[in-house]
Amino acid sequence: MSQSHYDLIIYGATSFVGKLLVAHLLHRHGVEGDKSGAGRIRWAIAGRNQSKLNQLKLALREMTIPTVIADASDRDALDAMVSQTKVVVSTVGPYAIFGSELVAACAASGTHYCDLTGEAQWIRRMVDTHESKATETGAKIVHSCGFDSIPSDLGVWFIQQQALESFGETCSRVRLLVKNMRGSASGGTVASALNAIAEQSKDPSVALEMANPYSIAPLDYRHGIKQPQVITPEFHKASGNWLIPFVMSVINTRIVHRSHALLGQPWGKDFRYDEAVMVGSGTLGWLKSAVACGAMASGMKAMEFSMLREFAAKQLPQPGEGPSPKEQEQGCFNILLFGETASGKTIETQVTGDRDPGYGSTSKMLGEVAVALAQDMGSSKLKGGFWTPSTLFGDELIDRLVKHAGLTFVRLN
Repeated sequence: MSQSHYDLIIYGATSFVGKLLVAHLLHRHGVEGDKSGAGRIRWAIAGRNQSKLNQLKLALREMTIPTVIADASDRDALDAMVSQTKVVVSTVGPYAIFGSELVAACAASGTHYCDLTGEAQWIRRMVDTHESKATETGAKIVHSCGFDSIPSDLGVWFIQQQALESFGETCSRVRLLVKNMRGSASGGTVASALNAIAEQSKDPSVALEMANPYSIAPLDYRHGIKQPQVITPEFHKASGNWLIPFVMSVINTRIVHRSHALLGQPWGKDFRYDEAVMVGSGTLGWLKSAVACGAMASGMKAMEFSMLREFAAKQLPQPGEGPSPKEQEQGCFNILLFGETASGKTIETQVTGDRDPGYGSTSKMLGEVAVALAQDMGSSKLKGGFWTPSTLFGDELIDRLVKHAGLTFVRLN
């Protein structure tokens, strides 16, 4: 990697999130180097279609951005691409369909890799298949570096550091509650979600795996105490709100438990963590919770049928579609984390983002992780393998996201 032509390559640059990521990187670092003077970043964009890459450069008015051509199914082309760079950041999903060969190529070559996947079943396959090779070559693989699952992963890291500093002990129980989230889904996210449901429907073992909150933890840590989960209407006393399930908890909770395991379980073997959405107080809040819980359960059951999935896929946004620039700018998220130590002490923190969570904010988070990998922030102390944002970077990434990605991490009490 010391002789790589590029520090990082954006693979899938013409996807919906890819375009946002390229724009963020261009704004932060220019084409020739880092505008802030923090170090020169040599980067390129990649995909399977030269014409589309040229159209993107034309739209950005930066025709000098280097390009690399590689199809997701062409291992030789992927090997050639990863040999040219220190880091690959991928936005090409569904990853279970289009991402496996690229991860294999990075693991084999010692090239660092990050993405924004929320596909837990695919992450487990990648870990089980390529962990030993990545460890051998020094490749650092970091999945879920967008709204899935940085606010959750780094949010838990942050509240635990705050608790340890104040109380001399960490929280044995953390609950993440979404207070506000404004944004819309893109076609890529819809396609990934429907593919995950299809996998579960076809293979009972995948369904069992998806029910295990420890499913992507290291092999020796794939079991533990029963974890809490909001399924039916539930009232949260500390916030005064009724709760409903948070759809992204399926991946977020697993990333958090993987982080806990990689750290050596410093929060205790009985650590409990869950996520939910706040919908209001009083009778109206209960009614909203009851209706939403019922609708979500029915919707998930309906998606087990292929005909209904196909119908939904036609009605929902298609790959390449997503929120408008105005919708991205007007979007935001506000997340609260409530922690409790074994001795009964409580702490509350907050994580916020200044753009729509899935795209405007995600593209900035992913970009900062990619550059952090390219600059060896935090990662130089750790061997190759499959890491999480918090275990690879910790406070360094929090500082970077606050400065450059519009996030905040704040203690409230």
